[in-house]
Amino acid sequence: MKKILHYTDSIHYELEQAARLMKILTLQLFDKLKLDITPDEYFALDTVSINAGICQRDLAKLLLKDRANTGRILESLEQKGFITRFIDTKNNRLVKKMGITEKGYNELDLINIKIQGYIDGTTGKLSPKEVAKVQEVLKKFRKNLEQVVEINI
Repeated sequence: MKKILHYTDSIHYELEQAARLMKILTLQLFDKLKLDITPDEYFALDTVSINAGICQRDLAKLLLKDRANTGRILESLEQKGFITRFIDTKNNRLVKKMGITEKGYNELDLINIKIQGYIDGTTGKLSPKEVAKVQEVLKKFRKNLEQVVEINI
């Protein structure tokens, strides 16, 4: 007879719980460090920093956020002087693209320095080799999910 697996015995459960705990930890960390940026703004700023000239729609897809929420995040980052938005063309259409400012790079570097120790602490009981393997497997798993999940952004 086949043993019935419960959801709580699945990889999906472990990933979901780990992601929820990381989100809580990140919120607590940003609050503790009294950063002038939210975790969502940080993720967006980091993503723009490595995707210069990205448009809002593509950024929304990378962040897994709807365009309206992404727009609010970008508005806040622009008001803080961390990004700049400009009009460009994509497929013969006018689109708003963005880039990170020098102030944005400085803020990103400052935050990365402040949070690095905390991030390293979350993997403290794992060897660097284990961390790399987990990251490799998670990336492979995410790529598989991206092929089967329908995202309408």
